[in-house]
Amino acid sequence: MSQEVRVRFAPSPTGPLHIGGVRTALYNYLLAKKLGGKMLLRIEDTDQNRFVPGAEQYIIESLQWLGITIDEGVGVGGPHEPYRQSERSAIYQEHAQILLDAGKAYYAFDTSEELDAMRATFESQGSAFQYNAVTRTRLKNSLTLTEEEVKAKIEAGEPYVIRLKVPAKEEIRFKDLIRDWVHVHSSTIDDKVLMKSDGLPTYHLANVVDDHLMNITHVIRGEEWLPSAPLHVMLYRAFGWENTMPQFAHLPLLLKPEGNGKLSKRDAEIGGFPVFPLEWTNPEGVKSIGFREEGYLKEALINFLAFLGWNPGTEQEIFSLEELTQAFSLERINKSGAKFDINKAKWYNEQYLRQQTDEALASQYLTEFESDKAVKIVHLFKERVTFPQQIVSEANALFVAPTSYDQAVIASKWNDDAKKAITAFKEALPALENFVADEIKHTLSAELEKLGIKMGKVMQALRVAVTGAGAGPDLMLLMEIIGKDAVIQRLDTALTTL
Repeated sequence: MSQEVRVRFAPSPTGPLHIGGVRTALYNYLLAKKLGGKMLLRIEDTDQNRFVPGAEQYIIESLQWLGITIDEGVGVGGPHEPYRQSERSAIYQEHAQILLDAGKAYYAFDTSEELDAMRATFESQGSAFQYNAVTRTRLKNSLTLTEEEVKAKIEAGEPYVIRLKVPAKEEIRFKDLIRDWVHVHSSTIDDKVLMKSDGLPTYHLANVVDDHLMNITHVIRGEEWLPSAPLHVMLYRAFGWENTMPQFAHLPLLLKPEGNGKLSKRDAEIGGFPVFPLEWTNPEGVKSIGFREEGYLKEALINFLAFLGWNPGTEQEIFSLEELTQAFSLERINKSGAKFDINKAKWYNEQYLRQQTDEALASQYLTEFESDKAVKIVHLFKERVTFPQQIVSEANALFVAPTSYDQAVIASKWNDDAKKAITAFKEALPALENFVADEIKHTLSAELEKLGIKMGKVMQALRVAVTGAGAGPDLMLLMEIIGKDAVIQRLDTALTTL
């Protein structure tokens, strides 16, 4: 491919970055990296009414945490600065004027009350109102007013918008890289507002102008933007940019876990799972949980998201970011929506947690413990948990003597043999100098052999005496970590209590 691939992630800073947006960023990143291109971060903040303080920094931090590196754009810089749309107003006004001068756009002075009245008239006749080739001839705009009238209104400061003059009879067709050819007739598209009365552009104008000026080659975005794509194609035509227009790829929706409808924040609240990469506190002080704070590893989240709408065509499920880059292609993205299965996300987290070394997890999560003991704790619980903080919980619980005991095990296993065996084991422990798992097990075996009792007969009772629970990880290693004095105390308490 002779032309450098250039993609962009262009979120609006209207709140926390939804996980669907993260997937969009990931797919853009994977395509750029695979094809040796660049990824841009552009902040689309022209809708100042919906702007939320802190949202832009949240977006940047989320991408940094996940390892989705930005080559150019907000926070990085580059040859097409500025990358915030609110700082590019003069550029949009200049391009709106190009369309006005070419007769491809026009001024419209209709008030909201006048448009509401027109809308009510149409509804009373059983049809929907559109500002288009048919109705614009009956409305207050530069197509129905004289040049002098238009000039006078503008000079008098009368509010206006600039609308695209959509051709009455024209077919719009473009090839979507995921959905193949899309055909739309211009009669279904209204004369969209390009510049608002506050002098700021709408998404449609800013998006197309920026993508052109920033040499974007591929627009990869969510399915919700597919209805807008024909309008964007028309804008490229109006500017005379159709030959350099980017290729479009509209990603499938992320669906609710049960599959019926688009995944929402409300679904996450009901299901008790995150849909934001990082924890977010809104301006009212309400917190929303994040994948990072819930204990999801970034590698697991990336792997999980990659498979929400894409598959490699093989049985492989575990991919590093580098492997995903090599395997990724737009051709293998599905058209149909992808169910957001949080249990699969947990499965991925377990796989990546187990890939980490005991030493790495211990140094990161168990800093309050001696390093040797921390590594042993991790080894004990790593295969049994979903999130790293569960290892911390298990570690803290290790050093708290049980206050209750598993009654089902007590009823079935706490018998005379168990009491004899545990008493003998307890009395042998003070002489054990090297209190490590192998030596603990050897001591237990020796005492049981003297009594003629098989180990399988007493292990559950012994576990209950030490931990209070009837099941758990390697009991010998667990006793080593707890320590000799504490184990003896717990056995003595159990024998006395039970």
